[in-house]
Amino acid sequence: QVQLVESGGGLVQAGGSLRLSCAASGRTFSTYAMGWFRQAPGKEREFVAAISRSGGTTYYADSVKGRFTIARDDAKNTVYLQMNSLKPEDTAIYYCAARNGAPGTAVANYNYWGRGTQVTVSS
Repeated sequence: QVQLVESGGGLVQAGGSLRLSCAASGRTFSTYAMGWFRQAPGKEREFVAAISRSGGTTYYADSVKGRFTIARDDAKNTVYLQMNSLKPEDTAIYYCAARNGAPGTAVANYNYWGRGTQVTVSS
C-alpha cells in the first residue's frame, strides 16, 4: 500500500508556471506507475499525465501536451508535474495516483489516490 500527498498548487496568472509534487510513503515507490489527474468544478475527473515505473515512458492528455511534463525521482519517492504556459481552463484540483503495473489513462486504472491540490489560473 502507498500513501500519496500532493503539494505545490496555488494561484497563478495565465501564462505562468507551477510545479506540483506528490510524495509517496513506503519503500516500494519504484514498483508503481504514477499518474496525475484533475477535476474542475462540475466536471468529471480527467487524465493529465502518467509515467511508467522506470520513468522511460510518459503519456499526456492532448490538452496539456507540450506544456506539462511529468517526472519521477525514486530516490525521493516523489513524482512531479511541471506546468508551463498555464491557461484558465487548467484550473482544477490536481490529484496524484499510483497503480501496480503499466501506466494507464483511466481513473479506474489506479488503486491509490492523494487528496489533491488546488490550482487556480487567473486570466
